[in-house]
Amino acid sequence: MAQYSRIEVAMVMKQTGLVPLFYHSDIEVSKKVLKACYDGGARLMEFTARGDFAHEVFGVLTKYAIKELPGMIMGVGSVTDAAAASRFMALGANFIVTPVLREDIAIVCNRRKVLWSPGCGTLTEIARAEELGCEIVKLFPGDIYGPNFVKGIKGPQPWTNIMPTGGVSPTKENLEGWFKAGVTCVGMGSQLISKNANGTFDMEKIEKLVKESLDIINEIKK
Repeated sequence: MAQYSRIEVAMVMKQTGLVPLFYHSDIEVSKKVLKACYDGGARLMEFTARGDFAHEVFGVLTKYAIKELPGMIMGVGSVTDAAAASRFMALGANFIVTPVLREDIAIVCNRRKVLWSPGCGTLTEIARAEELGCEIVKLFPGDIYGPNFVKGIKGPQPWTNIMPTGGVSPTKENLEGWFKAGVTCVGMGSQLISKNANGTFDMEKIEKLVKESLDIINEIKK
């Protein structure tokens, strides 16, 4: 069961401006990545559940966060149907992120007052998502649309909250482009969750990049 309401999650997304996202099948590795993000200042994590038995890893990871990382809000991404959304909410997901707009997912999340963020690529999709109760829309893939698309949306719909994922990197230039265009927060995966040359995660670098990204975002918002 979710520890945070959808409004609480939306507020943390707005306040911090950053949602790290990653997936790994190894529970112990996942714990270390999560802690590195937490130590860097992140208070949200999207576990992109793309592998077999991902729900088992997420369940353990969420229990770890509740026990060891106070204030860390755990969510799940790459959710493709209502059954999967329900399963992850039963395992403690506080928000659900989807690659596309699916009304069946909206219904099960709204029933439990859990934030859901659907992947949208047109103004019509965004408007429909908001009619279904969406607080923050995912712009995906972000690198295809870019900051100018966000500006275009915010013109007729200044109330729309947008979170681009894909095409977001931990640099001042990139983050400035998105936030000055009007995004509420950004989702960042491989550019943030850094790996060594041998393919293992670089925990120190992850913590450093998270902290630097949050510092940049805070500076832009001033």
